[in-house]
Parts: sequence; C-alpha cells; structure tokens
Amino acid sequence: MRKHFSEYIENNLADREDFIFITGDLGYAALEKVALKMGGRFINAGVAEQNMIGMAAGMASQGYQVICYSIAPFVVYRCLEQMRNDVCFHNLPVYVVGNGGGYGYGIMGSSHHAIEDIATLSGLPNIECFVPAFTDDLFTCLDAITTRRRPAYLRLGLGKPMPAGMYKTDYGAAMPASEKAKLTVVVQAPVANNVIAAIGADGYQKQIDLFVINRMPLKMLSEAVKESVAATGRVLTVEEHVSTGGLGAALALLILEAALPVGQFKSLRAEGYPDALYGSQAFHQQQSGLDEANITSVIARLLSF
Repeated sequence: MRKHFSEYIENNLADREDFIFITGDLGYAALEKVALKMGGRFINAGVAEQNMIGMAAGMASQGYQVICYSIAPFVVYRCLEQMRNDVCFHNLPVYVVGNGGGYGYGIMGSSHHAIEDIATLSGLPNIECFVPAFTDDLFTCLDAITTRRRPAYLRLGLGKPMPAGMYKTDYGAAMPASEKAKLTVVVQAPVANNVIAAIGADGYQKQIDLFVINRMPLKMLSEAVKESVAATGRVLTVEEHVSTGGLGAALALLILEAALPVGQFKSLRAEGYPDALYGSQAFHQQQSGLDEANITSVIARLLSF
C-alpha cells in the first residue's frame, strides 16, 4: 500500500499549499517524488517521532493539514502523549500514517510490530482510525481523512486490489448478501485476503455474508451487518490486532447492545508471541490462527453447528 499511498499524495495533495508532509526519516524508495513535488513542505524530522508530532500540531494550529509518516509502532507508541495532548485534545488535522501494521515487519520482531495500535489510538478523543484492506479501499480512506480535517490514523499493510464480486460501502467493503447465508464474517485489514481465499477455496460463498470494516472505533452496526447477524446467529471476526480494543470486542459489544440473537461467536486475532519466536508475517499469522488453512477450518466448524 505504501506505493499507492505515495501516488495518492503526489497526485492529489502535493500541489496544495495547505498540506505539509513530515517523515520520521523513513519512506526511501517510495516518497522521493512526493518530496520533489512538495519542496519545502516536505520535512524529514529525523529519528525524533515525538518532536515530529509536536511540530505537526503547531503547524496544524496555524491552518495546515499535516501528514506524519513512519513505521506504525514508531509513530503510534512513541508519540502517544503528543497525540493525546497536542493533537487530539485540540482536534487538529494531523494525519498519522503508520506503515507495516500488524505483523507487517515480520522477522524484525515485536519492536517493529503494531498489534495494539488501533486500541491505543482509538480511545483518544476526536480521532478516527482508518484500516484499509485493499488498495481501492485506501483511496476511499484518504478521501475521508482529508475531507474530515480532524485527527486521524491510517494503518498501511500489504495491499491488493479489491477482489471481483466485492463492492465498496461506507464502512469498508462487502460481498453481496446471500439468502442462504449461515455465517456472518467480519474482518479488518489486509488479512481479509486470507479470509477471502478461505471462503473461495471450499466454495463457502453462498453460505457466508462477508463484511470488511475499515474504520475504528466501531460505534454502530450498519443495517446490512445487523440484518446478517440476526439472520445467521453465527459470527466470526478476523483481525491482525489483539482482542482488547479491537474489532471483535467492539462488534461483540454492539451485538449485545442491539440484543441480536447469536448462538456462536468466534474471534480470530493476533495472539502476540505464544512461542516467544519471531518470523515472517505469514509465520505470525499462522501462530495466531490467521492463516488461510485455520480460517477455513474455523469456518467449517461454525457452519457445522
């Protein structure tokens, strides 16, 4: 997604005098054209992420919209106080962009993973977190962020085009509802591609309603999700994020508040480091049961009840 993000900035925002781009000494082999086009409005803040956010807040208070870019854990965890006090409490248009969400940086280990980022930021006032699953989805999120002009976090991952048969919605994307659906599946982030592969591999399409959510915190259920949950009574959530403060927990609360009849609810999420080992993103997804094979197995079990 990093390439598509860079192209969006270059083509849509770089010529606008009210936009400033700040990087925490990252983005090489991706942001050179943006830097060339923006000139003095492209700033390398160095390895000083807290200062980067403070700078951005000051610029935003003077009428600018400011994009702050770095690796997801660096720009989220190191800068929490600055995001809370300088940006969110003042409701400023500072847009934090974290590359490599979830286990995206693989073998580099926990210091480079962001599996609690959405929980960390979505509890702050005035902020909205955007978690695109597809490249098509990314552009929709960027349009919403720049139109909203309030604090935002954009989590980038390994992006693929939206699969044929899916369509965009105001909450992300979905597959057409099936009258024969027996299971509601709600997913977030590019791990959605593993879910789609699992559904297609065993021909489960007609038995599943699939929804992809790209915004957090999740404050309400769309009518389509609500109708599907009420009809199937079985729910599976999938996310590359810990359970606390994540998609599954938010969806479970909303389902409970709506008093929807659910007999089966299963959450697949990032399980941290169960064997204290580091590996590729695929390795960590497998460790957490987020791989295609395990998702297929879980779906089969839920459909068998």
